[in-house]
Amino acid sequence: MTKLRWGILGCAGIAIRACIPGIVQSQTGIVSAIASRDLQKSQEVAERLNIPKAYGSYEELIADPDIDAMYIPLPNHLHKEWTIRAAEAGKHVLCEKPASLTAADTEEMVAACEKAGVQFAEAFMYRHHPRYTRIKEIIDSGEIGEIRGIHGAFTFSNPGDSKNVRFKREWGGGSLYDVGCYPISAARMILGREPEAVTTHAFFSPEHDDVDMMMSGLVEFSGNVALTFDCGMWAGSRNILEIVGATGRIEVPSAYVTPTEESGQFIVHIRNERRVETVPFLNQYALEVDDLAYAAWGEKQPNFAASDATLNMKVLDACLESARKRARVVL
Repeated sequence: MTKLRWGILGCAGIAIRACIPGIVQSQTGIVSAIASRDLQKSQEVAERLNIPKAYGSYEELIADPDIDAMYIPLPNHLHKEWTIRAAEAGKHVLCEKPASLTAADTEEMVAACEKAGVQFAEAFMYRHHPRYTRIKEIIDSGEIGEIRGIHGAFTFSNPGDSKNVRFKREWGGGSLYDVGCYPISAARMILGREPEAVTTHAFFSPEHDDVDMMMSGLVEFSGNVALTFDCGMWAGSRNILEIVGATGRIEVPSAYVTPTEESGQFIVHIRNERRVETVPFLNQYALEVDDLAYAAWGEKQPNFAASDATLNMKVLDACLESARKRARVVL
């Protein structure tokens, strides 16, 4: 089989820990090169992970004619520039979430990829896992009744890491961008429609460049349904999603990351009955890579349109605005 040849733009932890192994385990991809602004760093990573080429600049990697697609795990404020530059060089783009710092910037990125005739995908790996297909089948079957509400949380605690890019406001730091985007994306996916309004409250930490270290929110959808969510970088670890129906509920204990075979399971509660649903242990990063590759080759439509990134970013824009103004924001 022809393989999609990937270039990795930067040596971020998420690339080394998750996406590069995902490409290696995928059906469609190979990692052909990695770049850093520090050549020694990229060479060390390339040697450790058996990557054939290492570059000391992003420009060199993008100019490589033997690269078909770029994975961009750079700090959030760099996503727009390097997505557009990659697209203009004819490379498909898998960009880490959030796609950028604003919906307007994301729209420009998507337009640049469309103009260049390349695929663009936001790296929400969790939504490619087949358990969400099964969850939607259960909801559509009516087994838990009409959806009454969704709750999601994604939190961790790392306040002492003073050099962390997540704590730089101008770089797109903050818990909403880093982890809050997940439950918002999940609610939109499950409900299949866009929110009408948001109200949020945040803890903006002066010790961390005034980024939101914790945020709680209400995201209103049509049909009298809402998502309640919280996200944090200075809170006990959680990674959960709950879908509450009129007659039952679905509990996803490890909703966004699935490091073990058991973590891919979810639980269906119907009145007094409890049923554990099991799904294959699959690498979510490999699944998102394969989805982009098959779309790039014209073999299928992507599971999620590029425009989804803009729509999700609109909600994030509104959440930050609501938290800063302490007011409800209508979308």
